[in-house]
Amino acid sequence: MTAAGAAGLQGPADPIPLTVLTGFLGAGKTSLLNRLLRDAALSEAAVIINEFGEIGLDHLLVEHVEDGVMLLSTGCLCCTVRGDLVNTLEKLLRGLDNGRMKFNRVIVETTGLADPAPVLHTAMVHPYLVLRFRLDGVVTVVDAVNGAATLDAHVEAVKQVAVADRIVLTKTDLLDTPERREAAARLRARLAALNPAAPVIEAANASVAQLIDCGLYDAERKIPDVKRWLAEEAYAHDDHHHHHDVNRHDDRIRAFTLASDQAIPFAAFEMFLDLVRSMHGPNLLRVKGIVKLAESPDRPVVIHGVQHVFHPPATLTAWPDADHRTRLVFIVNDIEERAIKDLFNAFLGLAQVDKPDRAALTDNPLTPFGGADHLR
Repeated sequence: MTAAGAAGLQGPADPIPLTVLTGFLGAGKTSLLNRLLRDAALSEAAVIINEFGEIGLDHLLVEHVEDGVMLLSTGCLCCTVRGDLVNTLEKLLRGLDNGRMKFNRVIVETTGLADPAPVLHTAMVHPYLVLRFRLDGVVTVVDAVNGAATLDAHVEAVKQVAVADRIVLTKTDLLDTPERREAAARLRARLAALNPAAPVIEAANASVAQLIDCGLYDAERKIPDVKRWLAEEAYAHDDHHHHHDVNRHDDRIRAFTLASDQAIPFAAFEMFLDLVRSMHGPNLLRVKGIVKLAESPDRPVVIHGVQHVFHPPATLTAWPDADHRTRLVFIVNDIEERAIKDLFNAFLGLAQVDKPDRAALTDNPLTPFGGADHLR
């Protein structure tokens, strides 16, 4: 190959960041999107808007209507229309590759009725899209006035908050009485309990910089920022926010971390994830972490999953900081922390120190028939 030919070769393009903008009906997603799109940082963003029903209306409200704005109006972003989202993303990429379009980011605004999980699945596992896009983060919009009632009435709204990387509080200008301000303070506490790692930002003061580049990679330096992404210290101080109110959907949401200095064989960790997915898949709202593998303890693996779907693991060239422990963050629905923790410890071969001696050694969830039966 000639030097000129070698110089003409280009490596794969950096994956394009994809942001999911979600929030329940009437929360103010489109108003926030309109304002953000006026910022120079999003001047080259492509926008996909999903509208539930036969006629899409949201695209009429988006002022930044150019070739980069597309509408999905065939239904909510669930299994029935995931193919439409794939087709739309592929159409955007063809336009980019052909030089007919120019964009450096994609924003997907979901319908207010949507569980964001299917959108995340599409970005995480499609064999072509996973090479061209990287999930930058989930931004959830919450109405400061009606948010508490929405969380009480709709489990989808609770899930939208629980999986968020950023939470944006809208309509704070309507908090014009002491009662409303007190209610908003209780809502903030509730949001912080549901998702302790997600900053709560007022829409009136929200900047583009606060809402983008909240994924694994630092867009400026193009290196992984695991500490910021995991934010596991936020969960360490969480009191599990159980108010024991049967009418509260969020009493079923739990967020916790697992950590271990001990390296784990890749096969054992893969089996652990497979078992967790098979037993608890629909209730795994989000799982993310950095893992110390026995085969390559100096090159950790980063994992990210939503329900039963996991992004292909990414191997880092080195640990990003001085903390070389395996750290896993779980945000789950109707799963006890102990169930996941005991399974993880079983794969590590750790005895359960808070049980009687015999039970600690024999009551292993990986042992057939409950563990102790083989001794009888």
